[in-house]
Amino acid sequence: MAALPKFFSPSASNTYQQCPLRWKFRYVDKLPDPPGVPALVGTFAHRVLELLCEEPAPQRTSARAKELARQVWPEISGHKDFQALFLTDEEQRDFRWRSWKAIEGLWDLENPSEVEVLSTEKRMRTELSGVPFMGIIDRLDQAQDGTVVTDYKSGKPPRVADRDHALEQILLYAAAVEAETGERPVRGQLLYLGKETLETEVTADRLADCTGQLASIWSSLNKDCAADTFAASPGPLCGWCPYAGRCEDGAKEIKRRLAAGRMRQDAPALKLI
Repeated sequence: MAALPKFFSPSASNTYQQCPLRWKFRYVDKLPDPPGVPALVGTFAHRVLELLCEEPAPQRTSARAKELARQVWPEISGHKDFQALFLTDEEQRDFRWRSWKAIEGLWDLENPSEVEVLSTEKRMRTELSGVPFMGIIDRLDQAQDGTVVTDYKSGKPPRVADRDHALEQILLYAAAVEAETGERPVRGQLLYLGKETLETEVTADRLADCTGQLASIWSSLNKDCAADTFAASPGPLCGWCPYAGRCEDGAKEIKRRLAAGRMRQDAPALKLI
């Protein structure tokens, strides 16, 4: 019997939805799942924007963001996950450029000096529909009509068909705010830095749908943990799974897609099978 986690986060829920076996490898077996360049670019950008939005509003300028990026860089470059990438000098310069473009992309979406920031990196631990929920909200803002839950994204915006799924995370954060404070946020927004903003109104029906889905996933996870049986879900993401070398179904899927010309040659998992 596998032990249930004390808390269930949106990222853990998403991992389980993608592949229960990958969830087991990461959260039960505690196998390493090192972040790649895109994830660390996001970490760098998030940290700089966190510090920027803690500044007095008039000081939230692009020039100040550059100063903060220089201050944060040793924190990022000295981290073991970054060092494990073994980037060349040229690759490190590209990494810093990509990170800065993400940071600078905030001004394409809003003027941060005009935002009334209530808090940054707010840790939430509460119960949602019987699920012990945990999450970290990038930013809570005060708008004229109420509280807004804001989350930064440094990657590409989702396809139209996947946008509702992407917004589930922000709705769960909104539900957590309501559970903790008694106040329902009016909106949630995903800021895809330098690209576009996805918004959703926060309503009782949307929160019920979102927390109900979370409860259903939690129930399924309970059953898997009790039986200590976790199925693999082979698919396109197998090529980016750090556990492909441990998963027979995943390795077969990668080879099948490779033979059919449907797997990118730079997929990291190709080195594992």
